[in-house]
Amino acid sequence: MEDTESLKSTEVKIELPDKRSQELFYSNSDSVIHDIEKKTGLYIAGRDSRLTLRGDERSIREGTRIIENIISLGSKKKRVSQKDVFYIISKIKSDIEFDISELQDKTLSLCPNGKEISPKSTGQAAYFDAIQKNDIIFAIGPAGTGKTYIAMAFALHYLLSENISRVILTRPVVEAGESLGYLPGDLEQKVNPYLRPLYDAIYDMIPYESFRRYVERGAIEVAPLAYMRGRTLHDAFIILDEAQNTTKGQMLMFLTRLGFNSKTIVTGDITQIDLPKTKVSGLIAASRLLRKIDRISFLNLGPEDVVRHPLVEEVIKAFEKGEQDKRS
Repeated sequence: MEDTESLKSTEVKIELPDKRSQELFYSNSDSVIHDIEKKTGLYIAGRDSRLTLRGDERSIREGTRIIENIISLGSKKKRVSQKDVFYIISKIKSDIEFDISELQDKTLSLCPNGKEISPKSTGQAAYFDAIQKNDIIFAIGPAGTGKTYIAMAFALHYLLSENISRVILTRPVVEAGESLGYLPGDLEQKVNPYLRPLYDAIYDMIPYESFRRYVERGAIEVAPLAYMRGRTLHDAFIILDEAQNTTKGQMLMFLTRLGFNSKTIVTGDITQIDLPKTKVSGLIAASRLLRKIDRISFLNLGPEDVVRHPLVEEVIKAFEKGEQDKRS
């Protein structure tokens, strides 16, 4: 039964510390204020440097923490997007003590004047730490948790900082009746549809023209997983995406390509395996066999780490609940 005290209507006033904070809440016809009202049930009135929150005590507490986090984020970012606001609201709704400033301290800069990437959840913050401390990193989780995006950000950061000489992007080609060799075009054109998520991440961080120059120089290489056989990859940052669709043998082949001064990130979602049922996923096998090896790290990201539209997290949770209900 609800605590009657928590449902008691009350009012709190919050001071916006500077003009920048006021712009965050009053721009675009008070859109941020309206977003908070919709998600918390509060009534919020804003005037000059003061916001007045009216509602039950629980909603007031949530609204206060949301506003504090938005102000904190606004003090460190040039622009706070609606996605940022929705993310903060989602996190506060699940954890009232959430503090986005603790995540902003891990900012990754791609170049002196380039894009800055920061973790958006505690899971992503752990992912950042794991990449910096280990040579092989497995990031396992559902869509929207930043597995591929963060891997690509670190790869470009290492390349632009000249810590490595090349970035290699690969993915298993799980075919549906057609052999890769019979598809039209050169190798890059053939595997392009399979590697589209990696391309999308790259284009969000560096201009297309820069990407093409790196490809032409051989500094960024795109290849299907089968083309990794027989190679030893020194001075490289290697990303294996969609690793749940590797076989056990393919995973072993890939991991043994690692050379000196190289780093490997393996990403995948074990709920999205497209292999025949008779084959064991290489990602599941690696997760079972390699966890105790030093300098190999496993990160399990979940719905709480989703940074896409708030509905994505709700969809993931609903499907997970459906699977649990089916098993029980």
